Amino acid sequence: ALGTAGSLYALSGFDSINSQLDVNDNNMSVYNEFKTFVSECHKRDIRVIVDLPSCGSYDLFLKNPELFYLKENGTPVSPSDWLDVFLFKTQNPDGTLNEKLFNSHKTFIDLMLKADVDGIRADVATIKPYEFWRKLISYTRAFDTNFLFLAEASNSWMKPPCKECVFTTYDKLLDAGFDGYYGSYFNYKDWSDIKDLKKQIMFDYKLSTKYKERKSAILSFMTHDEQSPVLIGGYNYAVQIIWLNAVLPFNSYFVDGIQFGDEFLYSYANKKADKTYTDNLYYYLHKGKPDIFNFSRQPEGNFPQLMKEIKYSNEFKNYAFTVVTKGSFNTLKTNNKSVFAFERKSSDKTIFVILNKDRTKKQKVTIKNNNFYKNGYTAIKEHSKPEIKNNKYVYELEPSEIIILYSEK
Repeated sequence: ALGTAGSLYALSGFDSINSQLDVNDNNMSVYNEFKTFVSECHKRDIRVIVDLPSCGSYDLFLKNPELFYLKENGTPVSPSDWLDVFLFKTQNPDGTLNEKLFNSHKTFIDLMLKADVDGIRADVATIKPYEFWRKLISYTRAFDTNFLFLAEASNSWMKPPCKECVFTTYDKLLDAGFDGYYGSYFNYKDWSDIKDLKKQIMFDYKLSTKYKERKSAILSFMTHDEQSPVLIGGYNYAVQIIWLNAVLPFNSYFVDGIQFGDEFLYSYANKKADKTYTDNLYYYLHKGKPDIFNFSRQPEGNFPQLMKEIKYSNEFKNYAFTVVTKGSFNTLKTNNKSVFAFERKSSDKTIFVILNKDRTKKQKVTIKNNNFYKNGYTAIKEHSKPEIKNNKYVYELEPSEIIILYSEK
């Protein structure tokens, strides 16, 4: 196993909730605790999506080897460098589905439906075939037409993690019935031209309009596979990502911990443990990413004010919902390639965004957009104030600073 608790993605069964999560100060079973958690979320208008791991653990392999793909020598396959899990055998040699594996997934869905869960996020959905997902989604929707399926799949991921893996592309997963997928915004940190951002937005928008049913990307600037925004670029970079989630026309997505600026740098990283629940004696960790391998701490960080940014940005997204979701996306020319500027525009509303893409240096930029400024605007997020020269607006932006202006004229 990786880590001292076992990875959260090393599935050991489909029909129960991990007994390690049981709270001992009540008479409820761990499953009833889970149902209570879902119920309390619903009372607060929070919907619950459960992560469905894509592979199985060593323990599950020992119990049910028929669920797994085996090499000629009879040993299971670990996809890519996922050393703690083995690849499920989704298909038989004749191309038919492995019914035992499929029925196990139906058992998982039954467990979720019974607990009134609202959907699943399918981990590495690409390594199961189209027909597997089509049948599972159809089975689920026969009981709950609103049950959501989010695929961990993206237009950036076009190669299987191992030669033995089936590989189903993001578009085929949407054809199979998935409602959403990962926009490739995890690449944002490496984009040096606003054309890259516009290209991805236009791609996701076009894809969302292709289907009769509603489909949408998530704004995956940060996932549990990406390093903490604060670790990558500091406080301002985390703020920039939070506000981009608010002004772009797709689903906001945050990992727990960003509200405090958690760097996910754990003091016990890769040290020998006093106690372990696995065959690993060390606290295995991915630097700068949430700990999914050990009994860990709650999220924490040095920037609790980020919580206010998340709250305020989401309030603004709700307030400007029509222009955020349906407005045009227009890039604006600047005299500095390190500064991205764009507007979201509807018939009577405009959101104007200026951001410094440079995470380490201040950048000066001149903006010419007379109509917007003449009409008057509300500063939603503005730290640096512009200097007006010859009807042009000159900003000196801090590293990773973002400015949001809004007009209803």
